[in-house]
Amino acid sequence: MFNLGWSVFTLLLFMSVKSQQIDWDKINSNNALSIIAVQNPDQGVSYSNIIQMGNGNNAGLSVNAKTDIAVKQLGDYNSLYFVNSFINTETKTAITTQGNNNIIDITGSNSISDGLQVNVKGDNKTIFMRNY
Repeated sequence: MFNLGWSVFTLLLFMSVKSQQIDWDKINSNNALSIIAVQNPDQGVSYSNIIQMGNGNNAGLSVNAKTDIAVKQLGDYNSLYFVNSFINTETKTAITTQGNNNIIDITGSNSISDGLQVNVKGDNKTIFMRNY
């Protein structure tokens, strides 16, 4: 389902340093994509792919413009927390969760975690990963 919350989440995902210029009260599902384009002209913005199928899924991402991330959450009540430490290098990550009530919490990026692929199948699994 596409809703205003998803639009705002997508907008926040791709924001650059220019975020101080945005009138946050005027963001809606009709203008979110155009605001993203204005904020990131020709900066080599990486594209992220986030698919959530199920009820009560949550994805909280804090990434920089050089982060490529593919997220698939299939099932109910899955949560992903991914915080890139805003390093200056490009980072590529793919995370797939199939099942219910799973939690993946990843903080930080480094040369070891570049190209990381996490696949979780089953119910009630928790993964905590710290990359410093």
